[in-house]
Amino acid sequence: MSADDVHDGSRITRWLLETESLEDFLQTLADAALELAPAAESTGLTLERDGRPLTVVSVGAAAPKLDEKQYGQDDGPCLRSLRTPEELRIDDMLEETRWGDYPAYAAACGIRSSLSLPIAARTHTAGALNLYAGPPRAFEGADLTALRSLAAQATGAIALAQRLADTQDFADQLQRAMTSRAVIDQALGVIMGQRKCTADEAFGILRSASQRRNVKLRVLCTELITDLTGRAPTVPELRSRP
Repeated sequence: MSADDVHDGSRITRWLLETESLEDFLQTLADAALELAPAAESTGLTLERDGRPLTVVSVGAAAPKLDEKQYGQDDGPCLRSLRTPEELRIDDMLEETRWGDYPAYAAACGIRSSLSLPIAARTHTAGALNLYAGPPRAFEGADLTALRSLAAQATGAIALAQRLADTQDFADQLQRAMTSRAVIDQALGVIMGQRKCTADEAFGILRSASQRRNVKLRVLCTELITDLTGRAPTVPELRSRP
């Protein structure tokens, strides 16, 4: 994917028309973001609805666990970006003094730099596009024009999805996203245990198998867990806030 495809919007419009759900569309955006940022090794898209943050889609193993660490302490560059809203670039986690023990945790996970771009700012479903890289200063001096445009396109898709909220369709989309994430995480654990490999290597194995068989990643992971345990994987439920 080229930067021109993002700027003129034609490719994005086609994705929106061709994908079957909001989740699939956002996954396509996450894949595109990683392609546009060669320094990054993982990316995730966080949405916060009614105060509840969720990584609805991701690529690579780092994004989900680093996002979850931030959700657990209710602060971090990803949450700060979607709530302020502002673009946040962390050049070196080892030099970062904000956000409690999150920077040390990120560095221990092999991530030294990150970039968070706000999405759907000042709406009741705000979000952030988060990119993570191993080396320090991976995004320093990078041309972020195409990534900013991509984030703007995601804003339009989320705004469209918000119109469905009163009919429960939007909540159903989030539930499906949580289901997919949980199933993929369970399958990652199985592959890591069987192959004695890292989460990144396990994710690569699953993605390759998904592409080779031409089936969605969540479908492949569901089959893997079902074949291994004899029953469908357990998944979290999206509960309404009291």
